[in-house]
Amino acid sequence: MRTHKKSLLAMALIAAIGLVGCSDGDDGQDGAPGEPGNPGTPGLPAGAVVDSVSTAADYHLTLLPSDIVVIGSDDFSVKFTVTGKNAKGEDTPFTGLEKVALYVMNQSANTSETGAPLLWQNHSLANEFGSSMYCSPTGKTVSWGKEVDACTLVEDTENPGTYTGTWEHDGNAPIVLADGNPNNFYRVVIRSYDISDDSGAAISDKLLSTPVDFIAATGELAISEKDSVSNAACIKCHSQMDGYQATDLRIANIGAHHNYQKVENCVACHNPAYAADQNDPEKGYNPNWNAMIHTIHGGHHLDLQGEAKEMFGEVGFPSELNECTTCHDNGMQWNDNVYAEACVSCHTNVDLETGDGHLGIVPESDAACSGCHGAGSLSPMEAHKVGVRAMATESIEIALSSVSYTESAVANEDEIVLTLDVSIDGAPVADGFEFTGFTKYDEIKTGWITADGTYYGSGAVSLSGTAASAGQLVVTQLGEYNLEGKSIALTPRFSVCTDAKGALVKCLDANGEAQYDIGYVAVKMAPAYWNLANADGSNATISRFSDPERVTADEAKCNACHTSLGIAKHYGDERFDQCVACHNETWGGSYHPVVEYKSDELDADGNPIFKTIEGLTYNTRDLFAVAHRFHTGLWDDNRGAPAIYVDADMQTQGYPAVATECSACHKDDVSLFAADGGLASGKRAIAVDSAATQFISPTAEACRTCHAHSDAAAMAHFKSNGAIVDGEPSSTANLPVESCATCHGEGKTYGIDKVHNGGGH
Repeated sequence: MRTHKKSLLAMALIAAIGLVGCSDGDDGQDGAPGEPGNPGTPGLPAGAVVDSVSTAADYHLTLLPSDIVVIGSDDFSVKFTVTGKNAKGEDTPFTGLEKVALYVMNQSANTSETGAPLLWQNHSLANEFGSSMYCSPTGKTVSWGKEVDACTLVEDTENPGTYTGTWEHDGNAPIVLADGNPNNFYRVVIRSYDISDDSGAAISDKLLSTPVDFIAATGELAISEKDSVSNAACIKCHSQMDGYQATDLRIANIGAHHNYQKVENCVACHNPAYAADQNDPEKGYNPNWNAMIHTIHGGHHLDLQGEAKEMFGEVGFPSELNECTTCHDNGMQWNDNVYAEACVSCHTNVDLETGDGHLGIVPESDAACSGCHGAGSLSPMEAHKVGVRAMATESIEIALSSVSYTESAVANEDEIVLTLDVSIDGAPVADGFEFTGFTKYDEIKTGWITADGTYYGSGAVSLSGTAASAGQLVVTQLGEYNLEGKSIALTPRFSVCTDAKGALVKCLDANGEAQYDIGYVAVKMAPAYWNLANADGSNATISRFSDPERVTADEAKCNACHTSLGIAKHYGDERFDQCVACHNETWGGSYHPVVEYKSDELDADGNPIFKTIEGLTYNTRDLFAVAHRFHTGLWDDNRGAPAIYVDADMQTQGYPAVATECSACHKDDVSLFAADGGLASGKRAIAVDSAATQFISPTAEACRTCHAHSDAAAMAHFKSNGAIVDGEPSSTANLPVESCATCHGEGKTYGIDKVHNGGGH
């Protein structure tokens, strides 16, 4: 931190004057004693104040309702204190603040028949003065290249770090609402500018005060009834900023406006007044918060028009779009408050002025919407099937009872017999029931496990075509399994079709067409392990994916953003150890070997052209490689407009979390390296061909699956540290351990925990 020191030049001058007084020569007579001087004001000790901070979280602005005047005829005034952490980590007064901006809004009941029951109003917008009001020591500042009036900001010389703001220009301050109702709910946020660290570098994050919510009439703190989406809900996908208290959660990674960090801050601008001024039907979206946020998160799935398609058309919502509680985690407003603005921001094919897409019905007003959608089967809760798919996932349970296996000398004549206990809605499956026609995927993958937990695939068993009896399915199938005497794994790839109520239904109708409005859900079946060397299957070896000590990723963190791991393709795989049947280190190759980026060129229809990144290929489908590649955009474009992609500048677009925050997906405080310097999973080689005869090193491949480590220089670095890399595979899986951990192991100078510090900074 900066400290105030005496000037070295001044000290040199004092020393020089002293030396002159001691020079040789006749000394004069001593003069008469001078008048005693007045003692000066003692200076503040070093570190008693600061004028810089290391991070945004070290800067803290405190504001009380009793120190705010923003309504009525009284002159505007505001008073607040600011502290910053000094070199010892202590909160000390922050001095020298030069510029702040005040965002002031109120929330009141909507007296019209259009829109939400409660509405936000920004005071500056209401007074046609922009979105906020600046304060500076001179009462003037520059905004958008023009000098504008500002409130006058004064620091208390007797109490450093305490500031007051007043309006010294004609009239009252533009954030004062003259006709404001003191019984309304008010919110004030202050943004501070031009704050640097002790090296003079600007703090990169916005410095925003914790919103102060209060009732003006009483000065009491209050809680908004309108905040139906918490910051915690957004953080599940967008990461959390480090350094803030649990009562002041902040979102780390929102690209718009370089991040305003909290939902409470966003509504300062994205409210009905701003929307009325900015809304343009040609853009295809409404900038009011409730409508805009629906449009953005549904953008990848909706037929948006105009500017909205360009802005939001490639956003991919990682959960079920109809699972409202993924975001709405604070109350039931999303179900109870039914009005057109919120609905059509998702249902963009509905025109309520003509009735198109709405059975021809044109509602007289928003008040009429509740007549049909206020309760019952057309209410948001029921119509969107909120929670139904999660319930359906639990309704079908399958468990392995026994395995019988006979190896045959004849090709494709190995016989495997699986006896499975099946229940639906808690009761044994009915005699004669078959899953035929009810499934999207209906197989149980078979494979075998080596002593070190490595999985080798061998085939699959289909459940369709087998009728239930006595609560069981006894499935017999022939194939080339080669499992004699081995410890085997039985892994479901099994999803069923359900209706709007979660009940099991046929996937196709009588005409062979997909049923209307069906969903796919996974059945509840954990991978089963059986040792064919023992009659009772005992002492089976489990795959590394089923060993918590060898899995560094966290399923709960995946599900926090995705709701269910099965969301991507509805394969019925909701656990890592279900994915292992396909995504393992022994089945080489990839259905997505190349990488495409979004170029700046457009096709004849005005759509962006995706081009291949030359020389960059991948030939492994191991789960870590697939997950890293997809989430960093190192993928091809066979899915149409991708949710996550690499742009022409080779930057990832669409990934919602902080890219370098490994803990967004990995377990907290887990080591990614083992004691021998290899991966913590114990994996030491990855096949790059389907026959598992060609292998590469896993650590280098893990790094390479993030785009920042995929160029020629990175490959040369990997090879110089002992890695066998893609394009130059080895014919043996017995590869040496790379020396990556020597520099990049946790706790090292360039440890992954330091260079990938994440944390929202």
